[in-house]
Amino acid sequence: MRSLLMAAAISLAFTLFLTPVFLRLFRKLGWGQVIRTPEDIANPSHEAKRGTPTMGGVIFIIGSMVGFFVGSYAGGSPPALSALLVLWLMVGFGAVGFIDDYMKVRSQRSLGLSGWRKVAGQLLVMVPFGIVALKFPNQFGQTPASGSVSLFRDIPWLNLFGFGVVIGWILYLIWIAVIGIATSNSVNLTDGLDGLAAGAGVFVVGAYSLIAFWQTQQACAGGVDTSNIEVCYEVRDPFSLAVVAASFGASLVGFLWWNAPKAKVFMGDVGSMAIGGVITALAILTRTELLLFVIAGVFVLSSGSVIVQRLYFKITRGKRLFLMSPFHHHLEMRGWPEVTIVVRLWIIAGLLAVCAVGLFYVEWLTGVDG
Repeated sequence: MRSLLMAAAISLAFTLFLTPVFLRLFRKLGWGQVIRTPEDIANPSHEAKRGTPTMGGVIFIIGSMVGFFVGSYAGGSPPALSALLVLWLMVGFGAVGFIDDYMKVRSQRSLGLSGWRKVAGQLLVMVPFGIVALKFPNQFGQTPASGSVSLFRDIPWLNLFGFGVVIGWILYLIWIAVIGIATSNSVNLTDGLDGLAAGAGVFVVGAYSLIAFWQTQQACAGGVDTSNIEVCYEVRDPFSLAVVAASFGASLVGFLWWNAPKAKVFMGDVGSMAIGGVITALAILTRTELLLFVIAGVFVLSSGSVIVQRLYFKITRGKRLFLMSPFHHHLEMRGWPEVTIVVRLWIIAGLLAVCAVGLFYVEWLTGVDG
């Protein structure tokens, strides 16, 4: 517990108090927001955001790493492999986003990496993650990830390796790649209003920290409860996952102080991609992949509205279901103030996170009663 509290406190202090220092550096480097995207052209109010320091995701990436490592070692809980894999996706996806942001800032155009190049970069990060997560068991024979699709825990009849080793590896890598690409791009789409993605990310990552901490108390191996295999969790290093999630969530809270409307800094693709990477890793490593649809419901809403808009446009041959997608831009076009949209979507994100944690706990209670 000491490691968790220290990691969160250090990460929070880092982003809360040191962000102004980074902003001065960003201004010297010329890392200002480029305003030339379709939604910005359609909404003149976005023009006022031109030149605001961007690529602020670098701040909470560094802050969460500093908090995690200092808190872990000072608290007597050295980082475990599962937590290092979370950091790998955070830094790896963040690097892809950083390249995209840097290309935009350098050329002063809204075009960075093409869609396929961005996906290729994400795959280069996801494949090593998937291999390491399934090839290095601990003394209890547990690997960070599993070869099964999971909801509250692994679903036995959805074992991807039931089709053989070769096909199983292919299906497994495709499955986690889909989770990673879909999640990171969903967060990226949500990052269109001041503080929206960061605030929603706090609730999502906070929920995963609670889930991982609960799994620590009910772990099947090396934990407190080993008496009932039906209700314990086959999760490796759950406490370390709780610590890294708390550290990242706290760093987002500190960053949100400067990113909330009216934002003094934007996270950029480096930030939204990093958030997506952390959420992806936590969903896979806590064995709650399908529960991600509820926990990260606000992010699903953004990407889902884009998909529905495009399908409706093609089916109706030019008609639009929303005034603009993602959905938060539709609300803007309807005349909703930006602050109102952001706060209400934060509330929805919080309610969904609470519902997901509640469902997770109810499933455990059902197993105990059964």
